[in-house]
Amino acid sequence: MIEYYSYPKTSGKRVFSVLIPTWNNLDMLKLCVESIRRHSEYEHQIILHINEGSDGSKKWAEEQRLDHTFSKENTGICLGMNAAAALAKTDYIAYLNDDMYVLPRWDRYLREEIEGIGHDYFFLSATTIEPRITRTNQCNIAPYNYGDGPSNFDEKRLLAEFADLPKADWNGATWPPNVVSRRIWNLVGGYSIEFSPGMYSDPDFSMKLWQLGVRYFKGLAKSRVYHFMSKSTGRINKNNGSKQFLHKWGLTNSTFSRFYLKRGSDFEGPLPDPEENLALKIARMKSKIKIMLNLP
Repeated sequence: MIEYYSYPKTSGKRVFSVLIPTWNNLDMLKLCVESIRRHSEYEHQIILHINEGSDGSKKWAEEQRLDHTFSKENTGICLGMNAAAALAKTDYIAYLNDDMYVLPRWDRYLREEIEGIGHDYFFLSATTIEPRITRTNQCNIAPYNYGDGPSNFDEKRLLAEFADLPKADWNGATWPPNVVSRRIWNLVGGYSIEFSPGMYSDPDFSMKLWQLGVRYFKGLAKSRVYHFMSKSTGRINKNNGSKQFLHKWGLTNSTFSRFYLKRGSDFEGPLPDPEENLALKIARMKSKIKIMLNLP
């Protein structure tokens, strides 16, 4: 059962409703929230979804008078995000992980981009700075190691250097930190709970936006967030998200990423529908064979 806690707004107009799911990660959560308060140029509604809260995170959220939802057991990302979104009061929903530290002007660049687009059919991501190379490195700035947690966080050096790290705007916004219109969020029904606890729920959300007609999937190079990469996924029983994505949408996530979102390539504007070339036809055929053979 989900519990909901909301506090009256004190002053000012809030721009984003920032959803942060958290699972017994209080020290990291405190740093994340502090960074939002210190480095945002606008006021935002911060909404936590607290899983279990056995580390004192629920008590801390109450002391801070932060809007939050709560579940006694770990609900995973999908239910947690949807629960927190039910408390959203602004026109735009932003999603952050609790192991992220937002950098100065992160929100200004996102808001200016939204104002320039002039409609709701968009999905925007800030750009993460990460200490290690990963398979999604084409969307990130890495490896730039400023620490993997509060105990060894080199905050002073990060703040001095982050704006000068090279990166261009990129295609394929998918993972947090991201921003979407609350109207569009509601149209697609938020995160799909069949992907609980959350593996491949992010590309599934992007596909739902694509099916709705969204073609503006932009990663903003100037909007930057440091990602400690403190994984909670090692503590959970993972769903077979890649197989679920394949059987739900009829193609693999890698095909969607490469041919539709062109994830990680330089941003040049709204994405066109994919070109029906030989490579895409082969990728689709491979997807069909995987479905027929019930492969992961």
